[in-house]
Amino acid sequence: QRVYIHTPDAPAATRLDLLLWTFRPGSFVPHQLNDATGTDCPVLIGHGDEPAAHHGVLVNLDEEVPLFFSRFERVVEIINQDENVRQTGRNRFRFYRDRGYDLHSHTLDG
Repeated sequence: QRVYIHTPDAPAATRLDLLLWTFRPGSFVPHQLNDATGTDCPVLIGHGDEPAAHHGVLVNLDEEVPLFFSRFERVVEIINQDENVRQTGRNRFRFYRDRGYDLHSHTLDG
Protein backbone atom coordinates (compact mmCIF):
# COMPACT_ATOMS: atom_id res chain seq x y z
CA GLN A 1 0.00 0.00 0.00
CA ARG A 2 1.29 3.44 -0.87
CA VAL A 3 2.17 5.83 1.95
CA TYR A 4 2.25 9.61 2.01
CA ILE A 5 4.19 11.15 4.92
CA HIS A 6 2.98 14.69 5.56
CA THR A 7 5.53 16.96 7.28
CA PRO A 8 5.11 20.52 8.61
CA ASP A 9 7.49 22.14 6.11
CA ALA A 10 10.23 21.63 3.50
CA PRO A 11 13.12 21.38 6.01
CA ALA A 12 11.28 18.63 7.93
CA ALA A 13 10.59 16.76 4.68
CA THR A 14 14.27 17.00 3.71
CA ARG A 15 15.40 15.78 7.16
CA LEU A 16 13.06 12.78 6.94
CA ASP A 17 14.28 12.06 3.41
CA LEU A 18 17.87 11.96 4.68
CA LEU A 19 16.93 9.80 7.68
CA LEU A 20 15.26 7.22 5.46
CA TRP A 21 18.43 7.00 3.35
CA THR A 22 20.68 6.52 6.38
CA PHE A 23 18.42 4.84 8.95
CA ARG A 24 20.23 1.51 9.17
CA PRO A 25 22.28 -0.60 6.73
CA GLY A 26 20.03 -3.10 4.99
CA SER A 27 16.79 -1.32 5.88
CA PHE A 28 16.32 1.01 2.92
CA VAL A 29 12.78 2.31 2.44
CA PRO A 30 12.12 3.28 -1.20
CA HIS A 31 10.86 6.86 -1.07
CA GLN A 32 11.02 10.27 -2.70
CA LEU A 33 10.09 13.85 -1.99
CA ASN A 34 6.73 15.04 -3.32
CA ASP A 35 8.42 17.70 -5.46
CA ALA A 36 10.39 15.04 -7.36
CA THR A 37 9.21 13.95 -10.79
CA GLY A 38 7.05 10.85 -10.92
CA THR A 39 4.94 9.37 -8.14
CA ASP A 40 5.46 5.62 -8.57
CA CYS A 41 7.42 5.33 -5.34
CA PRO A 42 5.64 3.47 -2.50
CA VAL A 43 6.54 6.17 0.05
CA LEU A 44 6.18 9.85 -0.74
CA ILE A 45 7.29 12.65 1.63
CA GLY A 46 5.78 16.09 1.36
CA HIS A 47 4.26 19.17 2.97
CA GLY A 48 1.68 21.78 2.07
CA ASP A 49 -0.08 20.64 -1.10
CA GLU A 50 -1.70 17.23 -1.29
CA PRO A 51 0.01 14.49 -3.29
CA ALA A 52 -1.37 13.74 -6.74
CA ALA A 53 -1.70 9.96 -6.55
CA HIS A 54 -1.28 8.57 -3.04
CA HIS A 55 -4.54 7.41 -1.46
CA GLY A 56 -3.56 4.51 0.82
CA VAL A 57 -2.03 5.64 4.10
CA LEU A 58 -1.39 9.15 5.36
CA VAL A 59 1.23 9.48 8.10
CA ASN A 60 0.68 12.94 9.55
CA LEU A 61 3.76 14.45 11.22
CA ASP A 62 2.28 17.96 11.25
CA GLU A 63 0.56 19.58 14.24
CA GLU A 64 -2.52 20.26 12.11
CA VAL A 65 -4.82 17.85 10.30
CA PRO A 66 -4.14 18.24 6.56
CA LEU A 67 -7.21 19.48 4.66
CA PHE A 68 -6.96 16.49 2.31
CA PHE A 69 -6.82 13.79 5.01
CA SER A 70 -10.21 12.30 4.10
CA ARG A 71 -9.09 11.05 0.69
CA PHE A 72 -6.85 8.46 2.38
CA GLU A 73 -7.99 5.00 3.46
CA ARG A 74 -6.08 5.27 6.76
CA VAL A 75 -4.48 8.06 8.76
CA VAL A 76 -1.60 7.46 11.18
CA GLU A 77 -0.72 9.99 13.86
CA ILE A 78 2.49 9.48 15.84
CA ILE A 79 2.43 10.89 19.37
CA ASN A 80 5.44 10.76 21.69
CA GLN A 81 5.83 11.73 25.36
CA ASP A 82 6.55 15.42 24.73
CA GLU A 83 3.70 17.40 26.34
CA ASN A 84 3.33 19.76 23.36
CA VAL A 85 3.10 16.82 20.97
CA ARG A 86 0.61 15.08 23.25
CA GLN A 87 -1.63 18.15 23.46
CA THR A 88 -1.73 18.77 19.71
CA GLY A 89 -2.29 15.03 19.25
CA ARG A 90 -5.28 15.16 21.59
CA ASN A 91 -6.68 18.03 19.54
CA ARG A 92 -6.35 16.02 16.33
CA PHE A 93 -7.89 12.97 18.04
CA ARG A 94 -10.93 15.06 19.00
CA PHE A 95 -11.11 16.45 15.46
CA TYR A 96 -11.33 12.94 13.96
CA ARG A 97 -13.66 11.64 16.70
CA ASP A 98 -16.05 14.60 16.36
CA ARG A 99 -16.39 13.77 12.66
CA GLY A 100 -17.32 10.17 13.39
CA TYR A 101 -14.11 8.39 12.42
CA ASP A 102 -13.41 4.98 13.99
CA LEU A 103 -10.23 5.57 16.01
CA HIS A 104 -7.70 3.07 17.33
CA SER A 105 -4.76 3.82 19.63
CA HIS A 106 -1.65 1.66 19.76
CA THR A 107 1.05 1.93 22.42
CA LEU A 108 4.54 1.09 21.22
CA ASP A 109 7.27 0.32 23.72
CA GLY A 110 10.90 0.25 22.90
